[in-house]
Amino acid sequence: MPRRKKDDVDINASSMADIAFLLLIFFLVTTTIASDKGLPILLPPKNTEDVQIKLNQRNVYVVQMNSRDQLLVEDEPMELRSLKEGVKRFLSNNGADEKLSVSPKDAVVSIKADRGTSYETYLQVLDQVKAGYHELRAQEAGITVQEYLSLEPDKNPRDKRLYDKAREAYPMQISEAEPSQVGG
Repeated sequence: MPRRKKDDVDINASSMADIAFLLLIFFLVTTTIASDKGLPILLPPKNTEDVQIKLNQRNVYVVQMNSRDQLLVEDEPMELRSLKEGVKRFLSNNGADEKLSVSPKDAVVSIKADRGTSYETYLQVLDQVKAGYHELRAQEAGITVQEYLSLEPDKNPRDKRLYDKAREAYPMQISEAEPSQVGG
């Protein structure tokens, strides 16, 4: 008796491919991709033409850092803990001292780091400069620094008025100069 040849059983792979494709799409849509966090700094738009700005040197507060994380502010050595008060004195001068800014609206704080400066020092300097601005803005608004930092100008009209008043009086103009290879 001849043996019967078994029929080859085929598995329909097209429906399996469809399911795999649907699962792939599902996971791509539902997965959140972690994004890198950085400094929340808004860069100016790319400008094709060179703009020459006349700047009175008196209105520029120069903060330099070397590769040993030491500060040189207005050509004088300064400790990091004194920087915030120096920034506040510079910004709120209103022309009283001829070595400091004429007006807070004209004042620019220029930060320049050496390529060997640590990120920690750079961020501490940036934080101190911003803290000086925040304290002056809070003082202008007649509130504490914590209250100023917790203002929600997008949600509350009163907060928006205080925030705008403080920003107008003390616009945060921080210039970050290109790092140099000076050494220590």
